[in-house]
Order: sequence, then C-alpha cells, then structure tokens
Amino acid sequence: MDILHLQDEGSSVWRTAHVSGRPANVFKNLSRVRARSMIIPMTTTGRHQRRYDHRLQDLVRRTGDVTIATDLGVPRSTARGWLVKAPNVVVGLDMTNLNESKLQQEVLVLRRRVKKLRALLRLAVALLRTSGFTLNHERLPDGCAKIRILRAVDRARAFVPLRALLRFLGLSPTRFHAWRRLQHACALDDQSSCPHTSPHRLTPAEILAIKDMVTAVEYRHVPTGTLAVLAQRLGKVWASPSIWYRLARTYGWRRPRLRVHPAKPKVGLRTTRANEMWHIDTTVIRLLDGTRAYLHAVIDNFSRRILAWRVAETCAPGNSVAVLVEAGRAATPSETTPMVLADAGVENVNAQVDELITTGVLRRVLAFTELKFSNSMIEAWWRSLKHQWLYLHSLDSVATVRRLVEFYVQEHNQVLPHSAFRGQTPDEMYFGTGDTVPADLTAHAAAARRARAEANRSGACRTCPSTEAAA
Repeated sequence: MDILHLQDEGSSVWRTAHVSGRPANVFKNLSRVRARSMIIPMTTTGRHQRRYDHRLQDLVRRTGDVTIATDLGVPRSTARGWLVKAPNVVVGLDMTNLNESKLQQEVLVLRRRVKKLRALLRLAVALLRTSGFTLNHERLPDGCAKIRILRAVDRARAFVPLRALLRFLGLSPTRFHAWRRLQHACALDDQSSCPHTSPHRLTPAEILAIKDMVTAVEYRHVPTGTLAVLAQRLGKVWASPSIWYRLARTYGWRRPRLRVHPAKPKVGLRTTRANEMWHIDTTVIRLLDGTRAYLHAVIDNFSRRILAWRVAETCAPGNSVAVLVEAGRAATPSETTPMVLADAGVENVNAQVDELITTGVLRRVLAFTELKFSNSMIEAWWRSLKHQWLYLHSLDSVATVRRLVEFYVQEHNQVLPHSAFRGQTPDEMYFGTGDTVPADLTAHAAAARRARAEANRSGACRTCPSTEAAA
C-alpha cells in the first residue's frame, strides 16, 4: 500500500518492525511502490544536498518519530527539522480516481490556462515598457503604494525567487529591504504623517499661520524674507526665511499682487502700401576689442524691406540724416509723404534731423510720445540680424561688421521669404512683383502631396503583399 495510507497504523507497525531488527524490509514490504527512491540526491554545483520525498516528511511530522527517517539514512538534524517546519504544499493526483483520458483533458485545460496567463503577462509588460513606467531613479512618495508593492512581492515569492521579482520591478534589493524595515515604523511616506518620525518639523498650526501671513492683504507690501522675521517679532511663527520660501513654493501660495496692467495691443501698426510709414533706429554692436560700432537703418512698414543702412564708428546725428536721405532717393514714387516712426533718442531728435523734417519731405512721429505704439518692427529686425547672423562671426573690426550687414540685408530683401507674406520676399512686396507666389506655392504643395501619396502606395515592405500580386 502507499505510504500516505500509513497515518493510522504507522506507529504500531513501525515499532514491531523496529523490534524485529528489520525496519527497512518491513517498510519496503508495506510500501510496495518503489518507482522512485525516498531519498533523491540533488545535483548541485555547490554543497552536496539531498532532497527527500514529501510523503516521508509528512509521516515523520505526523508520527513524531524521527527514527523512521534516520533508519533510512536521513541525518537526525534534518529529520528533527521536519517536526517544526510547516508542511510543503504539494500538488498531486489521485491515481485511483482519474484515468488516462481525464488526465489528458486536465493537462490540456492547464496548458490553455498557462498560455492565457502568459499572454496577459506579456501585454502587461509591453504596456509598462511603452508607458515608460519604471522605478529606476524614480521616487515613490506614497506609503500606501509601497505597501501594495511589498504585499504583491510577498504573494509572488511563493512561486518566483525574490531576485527575479526585484529585477522585473526594476527595484534594487537595498531599496526593497529599506522599505521592509520601515513598513511597520510609520515612515514609508517620504513625508510621513506621523509626528514621531520628525519631531522638529513645523506643526500644522504653524504652517497655517505662515499661509495666512503669506496670503494676507495687509502684508502684501512685505517681502517674504522680511515677513519671516516679522512673524518672529510678532510671536506667531519661529521659522527661517528658507522654510517660508520652500512652503510657498511647495503649496503654491501666491502673494496678493493686485496691480492691473493696461491692455497691450495685439496687432501693431499696419499700412496698406509701400512708403506709407518708415521705421528708423540705431543699434550698438560691441566688437572684440571693446570698441563699438553704430548701425543705422530704415525699414518699410508695409514690405519689411530695408531701404537704407549705415555702419559708423561714432553715433553722430548726421548718420540718421544720411540714411533717411538715401531711403528717400531709393524709394519708389508715392502720393503721400512718408511718415517716419522713431524713438526719442538723441540720434533721432536733434537739430539736423529737425531741419530735414522742416523741409516737408518727411513727417516724424515719436513712439510712446506722440503715438502709443512702440518702434518694435525694426527692433525685431535687430534681433534677427544679431542673433542669426552677426553673432555667428568674429566681429573684429568695423569693416567686418559692414561686410556682414551688407550680405544679410541683401539676403533679407531678395532671398528670404517673410512669414507674414505667404512666401513672398520683402522686395517682391515692395515692388509688387510677387502676387502669384502664394498661389504657385499652394499648387506646388498640392502636387507634392499627390506625388507623395502615389509613391507610398506603389511601394511595399517585406511583409506587405506586392503590387504585382495584388494586381
């Protein structure tokens, strides 16, 4: 009979066999099932260990007699350990109740279940990897989330080794065991709600007092650092200014700033034809040796075309007059007198410029003085000129600056399309020669999209059916 049926009569039979001096033979006759040995050596590369049948362990545990195992060659220390060790969970089959067909059906069911679980696990792993979720170099401040991970690891350790679980989670063993130590110490949260873990931190009443003073209207004129010291003098909160700054930044407290700013214009000055309004300004360019070069320029408001420019070593009033005269000579005939928008700088408001204005060839309007708009159009061109071209070179002399500005002005006027003109250049807008450019670009873009679609439909990768087979 099988050894599992020896629970009731194992003690009496074994004592009789032990007295007769033939324990092994009697046990062999009782078992009658010797397909595999009770003691199975475990093949390991390290220390030589043995693996014993679970039925022998259950018999020793239930009878309390370690001699049953020691007479078969089991060490006494190992047999005594079975008495205090919890029984292992063993999955077995009742050979007397299931035939071969039923066993095969159960194997098929288990295989389908394993395949289903494996597919779901692959989907979960793929979702985690594509979402970018990982615990590597990432904080997990919520203590409840850490507890859920620890419990999940405890449940899975019965089937998967701990090292493999931590490798799958991307969690280092040091971090895992640190969470384990703090699990029952009210310290799994990065900022624990338990006051015993950090007794010197601010109490909720003190934090509320800081919030009230930071957001109070009567203290809005007091800087935050001074407010921290004022709170100490008033006897409310004794905390350093750095703590006040950190709390305001963490909780998003805003100081009451009630200033109402005037509405800014969304669209600046716009004209309907060329030479209706010009913008003039002067910018300073610092050279490598510390000296300065002064760039004067005039730009047309309608076309954004640079009408005239000059690079000088000094900021003389005559330079502004010279660029205005040059712009007037190169300008196309106009029915109205051009209006020059300038700021109130000394290079634009002086005796020589005033004399030119009194002749009647130009009209001058000062930005933010006679007009609420700024001279931003030419300021935007200064930014593009400097950061996209001049500052990419070594500005070692005035001659170098003059050569670089000449090249960029030509590119700006004749080559580079402006974003405000749907592909037209400033010269085409100024002279009216690019009216067909937007329509041509739209037609060419549509043709390019059709050609791209045809090229993509005609091609195929290795996994797609070829076009010849489809035809």
